[in-house]
Amino acid sequence: MENQEIVLQVGVKILLKNKEGKYLFVRRNPKKYPEVGPQWDIVGGRIHPGTQLMENLKREIKEETSLDFIGTPKLMAAQDILKVPGRHVVRLTYIGEIEGEPQIDEESLEAGWFTAEEIKNMDKGLLDNFFKELVDTGAINF
Repeated sequence: MENQEIVLQVGVKILLKNKEGKYLFVRRNPKKYPEVGPQWDIVGGRIHPGTQLMENLKREIKEETSLDFIGTPKLMAAQDILKVPGRHVVRLTYIGEIEGEPQIDEESLEAGWFTAEEIKNMDKGLLDNFFKELVDTGAINF
């Protein structure tokens, strides 16, 4: 396949931490995400081209949790996602702090706060594969 035939997309994700030291995850709705099922994942999504990364990140947080992010996130990792032929997604993962309790949208079944140990020990298949890769390789260091 020639490069001209590949659609390039950018995704922004964020590992949100509360004052108690727990991390926010949302369990994906399999009706919206049939390819992965009801896995736990961090908040985020694709950017709107022409809009700054931080605007997109704040929009995704607001859409998925109804929370307003006002901090300065730290970039933790960049990943290539090449699971769909003809599409190359670059996923940027950030970490930041948040206050409040999330109110999820239809993209998710539920939200939950997890400790670092609970995340590290989560069964394979329950946690988003790309986030799990970051934990397993040490790119995400709690």
